[in-house]
Amino acid sequence: MKLRALGKRLASAVREFIAPSYRPELHYMRGPGPAFERRAIMVEARSARPMLRGERK
Repeated sequence: MKLRALGKRLASAVREFIAPSYRPELHYMRGPGPAFERRAIMVEARSARPMLRGERK
């Protein structure tokens, strides 16, 4: 039984070495994320508020 487990772990390690299951390119962010969108909306709202009231900067 121990020999089978050892063989399984060895086969798994070889497979992970040859074709890793972790692919970092799938986890990299592409472009701005949702937090940036929320901040951009807040900044835009702050700059538009004085214009709506008729105030000037």
